Amino acid sequence: MTTVALIVAAGSGSRSGSAAPKQYASVGGRPMVAWSHAALSAHPAVDRVIVVIGEGQQAQLAAAVPGAEWVTGGAERRDSVRAGLDAAAGAMRVLVHDAARPFVPLAVIDRLLAALDHAPGAIPVLPVADTLVAADGATVARETLARVQTPQAFDAATLARAHAAWEGGAATDDAQMVRALGLSVAQVEGDMMLDKITYPADFAAAAARVGVETRSASGFDVHRLEDGEELWLGGVLIPHHQGLSGHSDADVALHAITDAVLGTIAAGDIGTHFPPSDPRWRGAESGQFLSHARSMVEARGGRITFVDLTLMCEAPKIGPHRAAMQVRIAELLGLSTDRVSVKATTTERLGFTGRGEGIAAQAVATVTLPGGFVA
Repeated sequence: MTTVALIVAAGSGSRSGSAAPKQYASVGGRPMVAWSHAALSAHPAVDRVIVVIGEGQQAQLAAAVPGAEWVTGGAERRDSVRAGLDAAAGAMRVLVHDAARPFVPLAVIDRLLAALDHAPGAIPVLPVADTLVAADGATVARETLARVQTPQAFDAATLARAHAAWEGGAATDDAQMVRALGLSVAQVEGDMMLDKITYPADFAAAAARVGVETRSASGFDVHRLEDGEELWLGGVLIPHHQGLSGHSDADVALHAITDAVLGTIAAGDIGTHFPPSDPRWRGAESGQFLSHARSMVEARGGRITFVDLTLMCEAPKIGPHRAAMQVRIAELLGLSTDRVSVKATTTERLGFTGRGEGIAAQAVATVTLPGGFVA
């Protein structure tokens, strides 16, 4: 059964306090719409995800979710859903989701789709915990009420028919349209993660729900010592009768740190981004490699918090240059020097480093990333 998810993201979000439409504002280091798009795309039962955007928002969507399939919506939510349904023609089931609810637990999608085996529509709901009163102060029985969330799941043909037949004016969700046909809509357990972002204070609450994830990764590199080469270590030019040989400036320390930083976001290694076969990087200063890795972490909303570097060599002596290396590495990573550890050791004259043939470096990087929330 073909299942298409529609993310309704055509609104202006005027109450959110965001300068841009709120669906493109950052939540926990990612554009809001990117969260729900990633979750819906990851569900094995969802075949397509279509984002319904406002007029002229193509560039904003492309920046938030590169390659996302989209269609332009209308002035009202109902118009946008209709545009999405037209784009999803041929689907058997459809999920309709509001972009203002960025976090979509996959278990909720499971419950919604299972409910479609017995009903033409299904919605996630949560009980109302607060005491409620009407405008005149009379208490309302909360036991008869529930909080409705999205995504909402429907038989696609039924939802299209409900939209075509609707004459009730502005509709706050699609389930009421299906009920207007005299059909039942099942209710499944919702999730607090699906709370809607409406007001400025909601962004901080959403960021707290995302959580923070800490990751560490290691990097290792080796370069040969040769006559006639400059010796760059940790971004510092060190006087020595030999230097390290490599396609770039062969700064083994920065290369190891770069690989460690790239490892924290599973982004390959230094050769993936700066291939030795590319003449652009011949003799290149290795600080730009590390700056690139830092920018990739920051693009994910992450932050490098600590690096630990160990250099392995018989010569030169690292101690006199340790402080300068700490300062340069800290500059490249935007850290204070107390977050950069530089150590050195020998291999007791064993192996290629012990024979003075080369220098090895091992590094560990620690980063924090938004997204402790796992769908």
